[in-house]
Amino acid sequence: PALADRWRVVAPDYPGFGYSSFPSREAFAYRFASLARVMAGFTDALGLVRYSLYIQDYGAPVGLRLALMQPDRIAGLITQNGNAYEEGLSSLWAPLRAYWADPSPQNRAVLRNWLGEAGTRLQYSAGVPETQLDRLAPDTWTLDWLKLGRPGNAEVQIDLFADYETNVALYPEFQRFLRERRPPTMVLWGRNDPFFTTAGAR
Repeated sequence: PALADRWRVVAPDYPGFGYSSFPSREAFAYRFASLARVMAGFTDALGLVRYSLYIQDYGAPVGLRLALMQPDRIAGLITQNGNAYEEGLSSLWAPLRAYWADPSPQNRAVLRNWLGEAGTRLQYSAGVPETQLDRLAPDTWTLDWLKLGRPGNAEVQIDLFADYETNVALYPEFQRFLRERRPPTMVLWGRNDPFFTTAGAR
């Protein structure tokens, strides 16, 4: 709303997220390449021929994949903890890396433990000083958990965890895009992010 008086602001959800449709894993491949293709179709449907991307968390690899697909459309970037460098991945990625190396049921079970109600709350409270936790509105994670708790969603999220390795493999391509295209970019970063460290911002 703070930008909408001067800019056309569009904020889509991905399939399976928010209030968007939630196709089954048999009907839709929950991969980052699939999400990027959906977003490319979305920008075409809305006639977005030139736009700036605001990327954050999962939106970073999806948005940067979109930038690789449609480089001439990108007018600028705003990145909020939107990592594109291996240096920005903290040690908390170890269970994910273990699953990438060995996608066993045991390693998958470790990732499933992240997807409960407490894990959802952690997405909003991680890095917040203990003395400030009572200032966080619970509506955020409770609404998120309501959607994440839908039957089958945990498996979808683990599929995306597993596929995140393909984003890391594309980091050199993302970096090439940034280096060669040099889109005007604003970098915002929460310094206490436990997953994407400030090394990624630097």
